[in-house]
Amino acid sequence: MIQSMTGYGQAVVQYQEKKIHVEIKSLNSKTLDLSIRIAPLYREKELEVRQCVAAALVRGKVDVSVWIEKDAAAEGVPINAALVANYYKQLRELTTNYGLPEPADWIATIMRMPDVMARTEIEVLDADEWQAVCQALNMAIEQLVAFRRQEGAALEKKFTEKVDNIERLLGTIEQYERGRVERIRTRIEEALTAIPGVDYDRNRLEQEMIYYIEKLDISEEKQRLANHLKYFRDTMAEGTAQGKKLGFIAQEMGREINTTGSKSNQAEMQNTVVMMKDELEQIKEQVLNVL
Repeated sequence: MIQSMTGYGQAVVQYQEKKIHVEIKSLNSKTLDLSIRIAPLYREKELEVRQCVAAALVRGKVDVSVWIEKDAAAEGVPINAALVANYYKQLRELTTNYGLPEPADWIATIMRMPDVMARTEIEVLDADEWQAVCQALNMAIEQLVAFRRQEGAALEKKFTEKVDNIERLLGTIEQYERGRVERIRTRIEEALTAIPGVDYDRNRLEQEMIYYIEKLDISEEKQRLANHLKYFRDTMAEGTAQGKKLGFIAQEMGREINTTGSKSNQAEMQNTVVMMKDELEQIKEQVLNVL
């Protein structure tokens, strides 16, 4: 089954007082165009994140975001009690030694001092937390792949419908071909007869007629187009990452349809060719979204 390049996945994993969020969005692109926004604590692992996503998603314009949401209780900045005690001791000594008035509000005064509420600890990424990040990343990737498969199933249904329509239209051309050769022959002979005083070699006319009719024959084009339609169906059934191949097959289908149109000298056949082109154009538009 084919997959679409459009997809979305997200996951949240709880680790201690943190919630680790991962969000992945994907759109169509000729190659893998990967953009990653990651929390500073995990920046050292960005290459691993990139490799993991690239291995799973293959193609597409992919945006990955990894961020941390901390519990409100854990977000509070701790008070440096030792520093507060030191400030208090120094202020008391100043007031005693120099006869200065004591502050009316000791707490308010000390809390305005430098570094009393400064966060001094340095966060270090441990193996357990990174394992939680990987779990969230894999969950988001799985969700995005499931989304791509769902979209791919809809595309496959659409492609099958369009290929069936082209095949049906191709079958209707035969009814217009049956009398086409005879009409061409009759028209040429009538044109020659209408010219007064013209004598022509009947054998030479037959030779030229055969050559002319052979140039208008579309048997090979019909056979090749039928083969391309079958190949398109078979390729859809092969598996994922077939978008480029389907695009190439659609181009070849277009060549045969265009050649058939250029050889058609009958209004009904040309109208059928136009309808086939319309169906094929819709395939070409949507095949750009296939992985």
